[in-house]
Amino acid sequence: MTTSATHGSASDIELLLPDFDVSDPELSIVIPALNEALTIGDFVAGCHEGMARAGVRGEILIVDSSTDATAEIARAAGARVLRVPKNGLGAAYTDAIPYIRGAWIIMGDCDCTYDFRNLDVFVERLRTGDEYVMGSRWKGSIEKGAMPPLHQYLGTPVTTWILNRLYSSRFSDIHCGMRGITKDAFERMDLRSRSWEYASEMVIKSVHMKLRTSEVPVTFYKDRDGRLSHHKRSGWFSPWFAAWINLRAMFVHGSSFFLLWPGLVVLALGLVLTLGLTGGPVTIGPIRLQLYAMLAGATLTVIGLSSFLMGVVSQTLFDYTGVHSRRWVRVFPYSRTTLSAIGGGFAGLLLVVPLVVRYVSNDFALGPPGNVENHLAIAGLTLLMTSFLIFGFTLLLHGVLVATERGRWRAD
Repeated sequence: MTTSATHGSASDIELLLPDFDVSDPELSIVIPALNEALTIGDFVAGCHEGMARAGVRGEILIVDSSTDATAEIARAAGARVLRVPKNGLGAAYTDAIPYIRGAWIIMGDCDCTYDFRNLDVFVERLRTGDEYVMGSRWKGSIEKGAMPPLHQYLGTPVTTWILNRLYSSRFSDIHCGMRGITKDAFERMDLRSRSWEYASEMVIKSVHMKLRTSEVPVTFYKDRDGRLSHHKRSGWFSPWFAAWINLRAMFVHGSSFFLLWPGLVVLALGLVLTLGLTGGPVTIGPIRLQLYAMLAGATLTVIGLSSFLMGVVSQTLFDYTGVHSRRWVRVFPYSRTTLSAIGGGFAGLLLVVPLVVRYVSNDFALGPPGNVENHLAIAGLTLLMTSFLIFGFTLLLHGVLVATERGRWRAD
């Protein structure tokens, strides 16, 4: 007999229960499905076999948006089926959260390209306390013809390398679809991705959250005869779009990599030029640095400081442990930093005064660029701009702390 239920106000979501349901599962196998009638029956049977081998009491939750018989076949095979609107892979996992009963979750695909009969390696790692367990096809094996050469030799290795450089991680296969995670960690991740990029978002947040993580080998099989992968169903552009949005997720969540330290380097170079020429032109061997060099220094100073401050905000936004938030609020306490910025702004205005006085007294002419008043004015304008940047940044930083409920780390 089929039982159905809805959760909350989500009237467009329906849970179909199998005739023989499992109570109090320790593990939940959560799998999105879209028109997989060809493989879903064998997949569910493989899951049951894998749970028996691993000695774990578990449930199978198929998150289904199909228009074929996938749901009926899955339920008949002994899986729970959650009928949801078709909103993307990431959305399917998010929709499933209220219906997941196990303390551990294993994710993957129901196309039988991953062998769910071999769940024991994931269960073993979760039982030992790991919070996030990534499958790795590179540590396992890839059946001939299972992965297009462009994906196997370029797409996956390159994007994995990029993510490891951005986040100082050591993953070998960030796009492996088979992975395990504790329900607590999964809920805390608060996934926002709706499409293919959910996979990268999970990996990235596992690093940001400093989850106890491991990799286990898996085997990747080619599609069965008669089945088209979702990329092939969507057309030739689909893999390229998936790669693009995964890179977007990496760059957005790791924006501090491009902003923080590069900004400091540019800022240091700009300050050397600006401060070194504040007193007037400087000659170094055959090179004479004058007002234009100082203007270049002022430009670098503003660009470098802007980059650095944006990097601090980015690092704070994606701080799931509180380490960065506590550090930056100590470096930029509200009262001291805002008062210093206001004082710096007034000091900058004072440095411009000599040029204004000479300009007025000289019949509104600036005179030759080598005059020291010109250099002092450039220094003053630079100080004025940087002070305003720091003032605005301080308001934004502490606003982020309040908005992310990390305001308890404020320091004055």
